[in-house]
Amino acid sequence: MGFLDAILGRSKPVRPDLDQLFALPSAAVTLQAAAGFTPTGVGSVCFASVEGGAFSRIQEEARSLLDGSVEFTQDGYGYTWLLVRHAPDDVAGLVNDLHAVNTSLEEAGFGPQLLCSLLGFRDDRQRPLALVYLYKRGTFYPFAPKPDGGEQRDNPLELQVRAMLGDDLTVEQDLARWFPVWGAPGL
Repeated sequence: MGFLDAILGRSKPVRPDLDQLFALPSAAVTLQAAAGFTPTGVGSVCFASVEGGAFSRIQEEARSLLDGSVEFTQDGYGYTWLLVRHAPDDVAGLVNDLHAVNTSLEEAGFGPQLLCSLLGFRDDRQRPLALVYLYKRGTFYPFAPKPDGGEQRDNPLELQVRAMLGDDLTVEQDLARWFPVWGAPGL
């Protein structure tokens, strides 16, 4: 970054650090102990759709990488979601798979299409919660849709989770970047 960029307030984008995903098992323990949220065993990776043969190749590589235990869906906004399932107590295995998928997409030249990854949780009242990793920011944020099925967020819960996980994860400080992921697989 040059002198002129600094004066004009431009900054270099943060390079994604996929190894931060490996902090999720520790965060899961903290969430369970502090708030009673347990992992659902479901995680997903979201990326902008890729057309044609490249997309078919991505699907096949992901299936072979994860022994076929992967599902692809497309949301109403045109983004592709890759869904991975594990036993709820195997957060480390799930995180390894999410990391592997992100890494393989990045290495295949699809890094710019990667948007986020998420890991799902529920508490004893069946409130959904996701820890979302923003690929382009290298940070996490909690997303807590209200369980009534509408598109409303439980903002107080999200702020509580942020406070709980500040020592476990690099939490996104800019609340405007805590994008809703309505209907995301894994919630």
